[in-house]
Amino acid sequence: MQPLAGVRVLDFSTLLPGPLATLLLAEAGAEVIKIERPGTGDEMRSYTPKFGGDSVNFALLNRSKRSIAIDLKSRDAVSRMKPLIAQTDVIVEQFRPGVMDRLGLGYADVAALNPRIVYCSITGYGQSGPRAQTAAHDLNYIAEMGMLALSAGADGAPVLPPALVADIGGGTYPAVINILLALRARDLTGRGTKLDVAMTDNLFTFMYWALGDGLAADRWPEPGRALVTGGSPRYQIYRARDDRYVAAAPLEAKFWQNFCDAIGLPAALRDDARDPQATRAAVAERIRSRSGDEWRAIFSGKDVCCSVVASLRDALADPQVLARRLLERRITAEGREIAALPVPIADVFRSAARSAGYPPLGEANDLLG
Repeated sequence: MQPLAGVRVLDFSTLLPGPLATLLLAEAGAEVIKIERPGTGDEMRSYTPKFGGDSVNFALLNRSKRSIAIDLKSRDAVSRMKPLIAQTDVIVEQFRPGVMDRLGLGYADVAALNPRIVYCSITGYGQSGPRAQTAAHDLNYIAEMGMLALSAGADGAPVLPPALVADIGGGTYPAVINILLALRARDLTGRGTKLDVAMTDNLFTFMYWALGDGLAADRWPEPGRALVTGGSPRYQIYRARDDRYVAAAPLEAKFWQNFCDAIGLPAALRDDARDPQATRAAVAERIRSRSGDEWRAIFSGKDVCCSVVASLRDALADPQVLARRLLERRITAEGREIAALPVPIADVFRSAARSAGYPPLGEANDLLG
């Protein structure tokens, strides 16, 4: 039996943080029912490219779920949903603070009907504070919490990150962790709880090292100058002769010595504490002398903590990815099939079924009163 078998989740969220959180719950066996607007549904259904009748983004995030289409502003919406809420274990919502209360679906309303409910609200800034009602996206959150300032490109300006750190790392994962903790607490107490997940609150965890430097030693990191942001030759991206790149991270002394041996760095430059910039320039010159494939062969079998930068397409064909069977689960739609989104749920907790679809809008409306 899957660990969340028998757990019912009503998902009022859209786009990324909430839907990804409920996908993880669904992959562990929960019954997840999306609550969507009639006619259009979750905005992400309209994105491109398409996979089946909706976007592949929607398909990836909503595998194995069900869908109810209902106008939450209609007079009878709450009364129609009451029987379902009474039999629900978890609610996930992502509106601005106060919206669910105005709809008659706030925590106080549903807890009065079902005291065992675990009610998770995911927002950018949380349910309180001066920014609680402010509209923003991932880039805004990392900009305001100091993360973006730690990155720097060649011209010294902050660099757009390729990952949605606030949405996923600050929203999705903390939501799932706390939902599971709340369900465990409910096992002990018999009562549910309200969870306030603020994406900005959870970004500081990713910058623990920068906080430590600043709070303990008053050495607040400058962009591009800290150990893991470009300030050390031991943690850098170097250009190879064929304009591919080598990601070098030989931080520890033994890995650094192995790396220096592999690239033939002169002994006088191996003590990078004396002149980090000179060592970095010398390493860059050495890496520039060979192609990416040549460096891959040289580093092979050596403990040097170095990688040749791969494209996303190449990464999907990597022997490690294939050996771990990350792409074996599938999404199906209208006779087509693609790999499902790899998620951090252990295979032992997931369904034995390898293929699943995503829900047509409103296919579960028969569950309403």
